[in-house]
Amino acid sequence: MADEESEQLDDAGDGEDGEASKGGGKGKLIIIVVAVVVVLLLGGAATAYFFGLFDSNSTEQQNLVTKAGEVPENDFVAPAFFYELPEIAVNLNTIGRKAARMKLSVSIEVSDPELIPKLEALLPRIIDNFQVYLRELRVADLKGSAGMYRLREELLTRVNSAIAPSKVKAILFKEMLVQ
Repeated sequence: MADEESEQLDDAGDGEDGEASKGGGKGKLIIIVVAVVVVLLLGGAATAYFFGLFDSNSTEQQNLVTKAGEVPENDFVAPAFFYELPEIAVNLNTIGRKAARMKLSVSIEVSDPELIPKLEALLPRIIDNFQVYLRELRVADLKGSAGMYRLREELLTRVNSAIAPSKVKAILFKEMLVQ
């Protein structure tokens, strides 16, 4: 009889352990679900932060644009001055008998108006630097936006080397014709 009582106690203990382990599994499942929800919320908040949704300056920046693209009075816009170079026409470097010509009109952007007389004084040197570089170009060198970008950077480098130590802000293409 003692054996039967001990078996009944063991069976009763097994039943309680079985229910406790199932309840613990539900608790772990709830913890995992809550953790996943918290991680997703934190990820969403981080994404919104990086896209600037929490940035208070974003609404202020949107309000800066006024009617008809006017610039607000409190913003400082750096002045720009332009010097137009005479039109340049050159023969491009080609292979064979077919000749290719290029006609180029550019403006030079400077931030200081006192630099314009220096540009005028050094104009022969600037034109010479342009001519030497442009005559070595091939038609393939001028293809696409990458070719235009390289041409702009090379011309800017050559102008800056001609008027050193002064600096030019940009080279602006007015017209470029390749035949």
